Amino acid sequence: MNELIIVQIGREALRTAMYVAGPALIVSMVVGLAISIFQVVTSLQDQTVAFVPKVVAVMLVVVLSFPWMMRVMVQFATRMFTEFNVVVKQLG
Repeated sequence: MNELIIVQIGREALRTAMYVAGPALIVSMVVGLAISIFQVVTSLQDQTVAFVPKVVAVMLVVVLSFPWMMRVMVQFATRMFTEFNVVVKQLG
């Protein structure tokens, strides 16, 4: 029973981390793929061509989705703190 509680908390933490980091990682991957295709087509092999657009795209996504990210993280933290007594009683 104790292990199940720990696994559930870990699963919720990983799910929250994936929800929060997912949009930025997906945008970074899509922009990187598009730039790689552009570099292959144009034979332009400069590292800054790939780096700068990805940074700009990720920062734009983070800025636009920051309120949602904070809401998800606050909900997770609130749930963890409100259920803390229940978890401690079940573990003890």
